[in-house]
Amino acid sequence: MHFIKLNNLLVIALVSTSLLSSYAYPGFNFDWGGRNHGSRGGISYGLSPQFYQFSCPQANDIVMSVLEKAMAKNMRIAASLLRLHFHDCFVQGCDASILLDDSPAIVSEKNSGPNKNSIRGFEVIDEIKAKLEEACPQTVSCADILALAARGSTILSGGPNWELPLGRRDSRTASLIGSNNNIPPPNATIQNLITFFKRQGLDEVDLVALSGAHTIGVARCATFKQRLYNQNGKNEADVSIERTFYFGLKTMCPRSGGDNNISPLDFGSPRMFDNTYFKFILQGRGLLNSDQVLLSGGVIKTQELVKKYAQDEAFFFQQFAMSMIKLGNLRPITGFNGQVRKNCRRVN
Repeated sequence: MHFIKLNNLLVIALVSTSLLSSYAYPGFNFDWGGRNHGSRGGISYGLSPQFYQFSCPQANDIVMSVLEKAMAKNMRIAASLLRLHFHDCFVQGCDASILLDDSPAIVSEKNSGPNKNSIRGFEVIDEIKAKLEEACPQTVSCADILALAARGSTILSGGPNWELPLGRRDSRTASLIGSNNNIPPPNATIQNLITFFKRQGLDEVDLVALSGAHTIGVARCATFKQRLYNQNGKNEADVSIERTFYFGLKTMCPRSGGDNNISPLDFGSPRMFDNTYFKFILQGRGLLNSDQVLLSGGVIKTQELVKKYAQDEAFFFQQFAMSMIKLGNLRPITGFNGQVRKNCRRVN
């Protein structure tokens, strides 16, 4: 366990899930509160770690309890919930718009190219919301549930904990166009990725750190098939793929068919939140093009960060925590500008 003080932010890096059983969940000792106020030290936007201290002090307990059971049934769910938060925040900000189903007034983001047939975890969010509505009716927003679930999934996978600003409200709209245009594709070049992230106010450090979420989870064959058979439109493989890794991928991802076959993003420890992902990139074993180009794309900053994170897991954990806070602060709705949905799938 590592305790690191960064700009008045305590980051607790839990190295093993075995340490979690003795760890207290309620608020993580961060004094949950009920007022919608900002704070100094870079956390603003009207969000506060203390937001639910009086209105729903058991909120985080409830989230963690549901997550523990869900992950015991399906370890993939941790990565799915992290991805859900990411895909939400890159479209209209962190407003739970990704959770809205189709309706006469809503065209769901679930139908976008980056999300259709690949985004998962909605039932877990539904269960968390139902339990929170029983305990604290119309208090905890779906947007905050997504942020809490992303943090909880990271912790329960052995990753870092962070002080999470809360108080987001839920949107009344979704944006299919925004979802199609703003979420980086798996075959993105390094310049594409930098552009997508800068559009959200995130830099190269955030790009590499948040890509480290691929230390858990899997990807469908369709997302990396291009690298195996037609990387540059010349029916050739990506030369940056390590050869043994390449032949292994070909066996489970044939040239035709098999698009829904899945492969771990991190072959070394796919269920453990650690820095193995970066070690594999150094070996030419990044699964997605968007993974490997962090090293092979020719950008010195991202190359250096991949090497640093591969060498120092605690340093990666620190930066991942900081970047997750920045991600969660993307254009949140606060106060009377949004609502607290009773059901995360539809507006009130």
